[in-house]
Amino acid sequence: MPVRFILLFFCLLVTFTSSADVVKPALTEISVHADGRVSIEVRASLEALLTGINGRYKNTKDAPNADRYDEFRVASSKQLASSFLEFHDRFIDGVRLVVDGRKIPLAITTIDIPEPGYTKVPRTSMIHLTAELSGNHEKLQWYYPAAFGEHAVRVKLIDEARDFWHWSDYQWIRDDQISEPFAIHAVIQSNSWLSVLYTYIEAGYLHILPWGMDHILFILGLFLMSQKFRPLLWQVTMFTLAHSITLSLSALGLISLPSALVEPLIALSIVYVAIENLFHEDLGRTRLAVVFAFGLLHGLGFATMLVEFGLPQERYWLALFGFNLGVEFGQISILLLAWFGVAVWLRRWRHYRRWFGNPASIIIAGIGLLWFWQRLPWNSL
Repeated sequence: MPVRFILLFFCLLVTFTSSADVVKPALTEISVHADGRVSIEVRASLEALLTGINGRYKNTKDAPNADRYDEFRVASSKQLASSFLEFHDRFIDGVRLVVDGRKIPLAITTIDIPEPGYTKVPRTSMIHLTAELSGNHEKLQWYYPAAFGEHAVRVKLIDEARDFWHWSDYQWIRDDQISEPFAIHAVIQSNSWLSVLYTYIEAGYLHILPWGMDHILFILGLFLMSQKFRPLLWQVTMFTLAHSITLSLSALGLISLPSALVEPLIALSIVYVAIENLFHEDLGRTRLAVVFAFGLLHGLGFATMLVEFGLPQERYWLALFGFNLGVEFGQISILLLAWFGVAVWLRRWRHYRRWFGNPASIIIAGIGLLWFWQRLPWNSL
């Protein structure tokens, strides 16, 4: 494969990662009380709902109304709430709560919309719905149309009199279909440990591919340092160890840093590793220490998504392990794509650094620098 085509492909890839803006899946939590009350919380992007931008757009900038989406992202909570009023009926008509095969009427009670603040991280609003059940019931299902986007759903059973509550496991739904039935009778059936593990592996993987654009670019920056496999292995090992530590500590609530600080620093980490590639060909202890430090930072970024997604209390550690494993699978996928797409073609080319490694690193550094500037707090107002 001619070098110029490989370099062109790489440029297109990093250009895509630099401009892509992905809508997060909605998260639905349904609480069923012993007295028949049902409360539903839907965490979603109102901006995406209002503009019809869903999972079919891997990059929101490709949507025909991307400009309108960007306008909503900087709108105040009051302005966004006013715009969403016209969408109320469509939302109620679109979602469905089905109990024992019967559709249950729903009503929107409140909508919590945060102020735009740090607009480089898309805000998540919460739609509160209520319903009423009477008598005994066996099964509950939830439908969230694909037109609204991908989503995950879980159910919480609550009996205040007995001080009892129980979360189901998440169901991850991408197709335009209703969820599998959740058991809501007295005997509670929890999903198997294998089902929980698979759900969180999938969530971790998707957080890297395709949603983790900055993490993708960081891994590519590590890859470009050398054509040799051993330096890459050492770097990825240090990065994995570090982000696993902060991901776990953050998920446990032991450490926390604001996104306005974490996100610009993650962008700066991309700049650093890319620029260092221009001056160092061999792996040194300083590089490993820096990669470890940046791994700690990236772990906090991973934790943000995991906290939003939630962890089941009964299988907390299994879910945390699964998410971490999914992240690693995502990173390995990036490395394999880069290795077989680039390294196997250029590993014996003596001008690799001059004509490919260095130009690609400069492109990555430029993208990271742009992100760093865009993510500074005063640029998010």
